[in-house]
Amino acid sequence: MFSLVYGLLLFLALNGRQLTRGQPDDGKRYICRAVPITGDASCQVTLLPELNAGGQEEELRNTVMQLRETILLQKETIGKQLGTINELTTKLSLCASSSDDGKYDRGGSWTKDKQNTMGDVPRDPNSTIESLGKTMKGLKDRLESLEQHQMRANSSGTPFPSELRDMLQLRLVELEKQLLRKVNYLETEKTMLSNATAAYRIKTESTLNTLVERISELEKGGGDFKSPEQFKLSLPQRTNYLYGRITKSLPEMYAFTLCMWVKSSASPGIGTPFSYGVPGQANEIVLIEWGNNPIELLINDKASLAVAQLPLSVRDGRWHHICVAWTTRDGQWEAYQDGESMGSGDNLAAWHPIKPGGVIILGQEQDVVGGRFDAGQAFVGELSQVNLWDRVLKPLEIRSMANCTTYFPGNIISWLASNVEVFGRGAFKRPLEVCQDRLPNA
Repeated sequence: MFSLVYGLLLFLALNGRQLTRGQPDDGKRYICRAVPITGDASCQVTLLPELNAGGQEEELRNTVMQLRETILLQKETIGKQLGTINELTTKLSLCASSSDDGKYDRGGSWTKDKQNTMGDVPRDPNSTIESLGKTMKGLKDRLESLEQHQMRANSSGTPFPSELRDMLQLRLVELEKQLLRKVNYLETEKTMLSNATAAYRIKTESTLNTLVERISELEKGGGDFKSPEQFKLSLPQRTNYLYGRITKSLPEMYAFTLCMWVKSSASPGIGTPFSYGVPGQANEIVLIEWGNNPIELLINDKASLAVAQLPLSVRDGRWHHICVAWTTRDGQWEAYQDGESMGSGDNLAAWHPIKPGGVIILGQEQDVVGGRFDAGQAFVGELSQVNLWDRVLKPLEIRSMANCTTYFPGNIISWLASNVEVFGRGAFKRPLEVCQDRLPNA
């Protein structure tokens, strides 16, 4: 309405200007102001000529009618466009609802609202991917339907907003990206689940094998021993023919913890309580004290940095519980005696995996795998509860074994009478309650 009044005033001003152009310029300027109809006659007011008054009124009337028709046409056009937009918005909502039925919640997990189109992950990722593919095909069919609707609208002359078409296309692209992310997530989850299942299966099998061995020993009565682990290996002389041999070998390992009870008063040095050799490397893992040197841990001694000196002292003729933990990551190691950490270090055969398929000898150092022993490096004393794990034990676990509050066998090598063979006259296995035997020495 304001625009109509403004146009009328502008029209009158232009016509008035045209009329004044026809009069001679008398050098005066006039100010227009409104006066009442019954104004004072003394107020001189310049009146517009009354010429062509009827033509001007007719022209104004025509202008008003044209403006009214234009407004009506625009109103009708806007109504049609609103109807089209509402219809397409409804179709878009139907299209979006099929994807929003399975949406992410704040925690990033998938929740279910109405249908199970893209809802909770089923047990079989392949069926989920198949259902997602069907959903995507349905969305594309809906888009094709909308495009056909656009073609029909174009043929009928009804405008189809390009903005809405672009919005639908963007929505479809977003749904395709969402589907791709979901597929990648399912593939990653499937791989992680497979790896976790394999690791759990290996761990379970190892635990079951250990339990089966212990049950077998208990069923056999453990020979002369009260329990399968309550025995000691005695090597009383420094020779090259007295030793014990573990009947099992090691798998490939990236970390280990070796624990044992040791009793020796040999001098100089207790010798070699533990050695593990593999083809091509007789000293893959060696625990040795020879001469006046401290106890040393050797790992793959062909490497340049393969020896760590351990701050342990066990040459007093008493029982001592010792543990050595190592991991291939940066070659980190730590040594324990009687439950307490005595020292640690790194760069010991860093990033070197322990090779599998070798031979474990108790009491001798191997120059070749399983033999060629040197009497000068032989262990003299007694060993018990030699256990090996393929991980780094926690300090609390080591302390509990050293204090005789807990005993648990190694998951790789466990101290069982059936796992230890004795060679050489003078070497033997005898019953031992190690915790009771060490009490008088405490």
